[in-house]
This record gives sequence, C-alpha cells and structure tokens, in this order.
Amino acid sequence: MQNNSVYNNVTQWQLLLLAISFLTRIPVKLRFDVSTAHLNQASRYFAFVGLLLGGLLALSYGVFQLLFPPSISILLMMAIGLLLTGAFHEDGWADVWDGFGGGWQVEQKLAIMKDSRLGTYGAAALFIILLIKFQSLLFLSESLSSVLSAILLGQCLSRMVATSLIMSMDYVSEDATSKVKPLAMHLSVTSLTILLLTTAALLAGLILLGIISWQSALIISAVLLLLRLILISWFKRQLGGYTGDCLGAAQQLSEIAIYLTLVSLL
Repeated sequence: MQNNSVYNNVTQWQLLLLAISFLTRIPVKLRFDVSTAHLNQASRYFAFVGLLLGGLLALSYGVFQLLFPPSISILLMMAIGLLLTGAFHEDGWADVWDGFGGGWQVEQKLAIMKDSRLGTYGAAALFIILLIKFQSLLFLSESLSSVLSAILLGQCLSRMVATSLIMSMDYVSEDATSKVKPLAMHLSVTSLTILLLTTAALLAGLILLGIISWQSALIISAVLLLLRLILISWFKRQLGGYTGDCLGAAQQLSEIAIYLTLVSLL
C-alpha cells in the first residue's frame, strides 16, 4: 500500500524523464519532488535510456563519417557520448579501480572510491577502456551497419546488465552520512521485466533487419550473463555488495564485452 501512495501522482512518462535526467545531461523538466522510491521505479527505463543514447550516438557517427575518416568520426562520437552522460559511468569505472587497487579493507576501499581525486589505478583503467572502445569500434567501422548496431547494443544492453545487479546484491556505503551519488537501491520484478523486454526488442529488431544473426544474439546474451555472474562475485568479494561506482564499472565492462564479442564474431 505504501508503494501505491508514493506513485499515484507520478506517471510512467515522468519516470522515464527521471531516468533520462539521472543517466544523462539532457535537460528535462521534472514536475514532482524526486525521492529514492521514484528513482527505484525509474530504473526500469535505464535500458531504454541506453537505447536513446545509442540512437543519438549512432546518428552522430553517421553524420561524422560523411565528413571525416572512421577514426576521427569514432573519436568525435565518443566525445559526444561523454558530453551527453557527463562521463557518469566512466567516473564509476575509474573510482572502482582506485578503490579496489589502493585499499585493503572495505572501509579503505569505500573511502578511496568516495574521493573526488583520480589516482593512478583509475587513470590507467580509464585510458585502457577508452582505447579498447576506440579500437573495437574502429574495427567494426569497416561495415556501417556493424558499427551502428554495436553502438546501439553497447549502450542499451550494458545498462540493462548494470541495473540488474541491484536485484542480486546489497548496497554498501562507508557510513550513514557518506556523501554518495544518488542511486536506485531496489529493483522490482516488473522493472526487471521491462529492462529485459527493452533489450529483447532491440535484439529482435536487429535480427529481423538482418543486421545480426540469432546465433550472434545468443552469444552476446551468454557473454553478458557470464560477465554478470563474474561481476557479482567480484563486487561481493571486494565490498560485500555494490555501490553506485560499481554499477558504473559494470556498465563500462558490459559495453566493451559487447564490442569485443562482435569483433570476435567478425
């Protein structure tokens, strides 16, 4: 009953706008006071926001490649992506490596991850993952349909994987007063279903268009399922649960896993 009272005056459209506002720098008007409960509900649309971002990035690459060679077009597209998201997930990726690499105890790791300064582990990890993204997309750019579908899949499916982790682990923080990034901390079965349907619709659409085969779709799904299990084990071993930075790192790893899988299939 409590949940019903919280959401009575908030439409699904408003929850979608909240998801866009949370994951991107795209300006939207929210006509309600946002609570953690609302963010929990909005998480069902995180994969859809990824699809929206993927569409914008694919469109930007399509325009850039008319004017520039693939390498420059990919770099410009990646820059657009960083601007659209505010490097939201990349920040989490770097913080995780700083914390896991520089701390011994859970409290130390959480304190390092909360620090706004970038350390050697984080800087190196950020450089490596951006380079892998660039090289993978450059290889896939030999076929326009391949690189555009990779961008769509990478942005959408990676956010589904990262968001789904909320259902499988406990949230951890250094203490009750820690200044942490706002975060969805609960994922309902309904929200998980919407996440899965969003990604399934994308995969089905690409298969029907003949851009990817159903075998490739199955392989990508299997790789992401395996990666999800690895991420859960890794985060539980390091922290006993997850933080917002962990979800950002999960998105980044899932994205490059998709790109690398597509490269290997070609």
